[in-house]
Amino acid sequence: MAAHSHHHGHSHAHEAGHDHHGHGHSSHGHSHAPTEAGFERAFAIGIALNLGFVIIEAGFGFVAHSVALLADAGHNLSDVLGLAVAWGAVALTKRAPTKRFTYGLKGTTILAALSNALLLLVALGAIVLEAAQRLAAPAPVQGETVSIVAAVGIVVNLATALLFARGRKGDINVRGAFLHMAADAAVSAGVVIAGLIILWTGNAWIDPVVSIAIAVLIFGQTWGLLRESVEMSLDAVPRGIDYDKVWIELRLLPGVARVHHVHIWPMSTTETVLTAHLVMPKGHPGDVFLEEARAMLKKKFGIGHATIQVEILGENCPEGRVPQ
Repeated sequence: MAAHSHHHGHSHAHEAGHDHHGHGHSSHGHSHAPTEAGFERAFAIGIALNLGFVIIEAGFGFVAHSVALLADAGHNLSDVLGLAVAWGAVALTKRAPTKRFTYGLKGTTILAALSNALLLLVALGAIVLEAAQRLAAPAPVQGETVSIVAAVGIVVNLATALLFARGRKGDINVRGAFLHMAADAAVSAGVVIAGLIILWTGNAWIDPVVSIAIAVLIFGQTWGLLRESVEMSLDAVPRGIDYDKVWIELRLLPGVARVHHVHIWPMSTTETVLTAHLVMPKGHPGDVFLEEARAMLKKKFGIGHATIQVEILGENCPEGRVPQ
């Protein structure tokens, strides 16, 4: 049964891939695949826009001697990476499973998020080091250039955020992209203000101070990303799912006497797998029961891949509930 629903999902993703227009708009229905296909274009535009801007911003940062612009470019680059990860995730999710990778290549999304976080921490170190040197020996900063370039950044980031605005309810990757872009617009606004203050007061030290503030902000975001991607790599229960609630819901299914060996882990950043043993009386309900159990898990917890083993009550099975 599980295999069947699995394939159904894949054939859908394919259809959607071929025909952007037909599926793009009616994407609020049954399957995630069409929504994601609709975002392929959003990802492509978002990455192109932001990558172009990062190169320009970093260039002006060097010319105008502004660490704040370089830091903002670093922040924007982090989002280009984030977008690329999310996009790659969408693309790889469509790769059919093979005999070696029986879940397909969905787990790459977790690896990518992890390497993304590590890369960002390296970039942060570079920004803070540079800023510290600037604080020790301030260089003259061209406030006007800084403000103009950062103002362009606000526009670029808001435009990208709008591309993802309509899909942020359904997919954590798309929501991440949306939130990041909105945050970037705010950071760019901070840099604009810093540039104006430098222009009015001539205080060049404001620039490295702003860049350190941005670094602290990125560190906050990155730490969360790092922690969550490490947890996912270790097959932890995804943060949005309460283990006890799942256990209780399974126990409350009609006819279930005991529940054990409940395992919940992420297959990718967006898809969750569950396996469980349910102990039931002899002559237990058949396929309908399993189908309903699976539907319940999907509806209440967003767990799309559930494997449930039914055992007959009285025929001994070692107890194996995860200790609380």
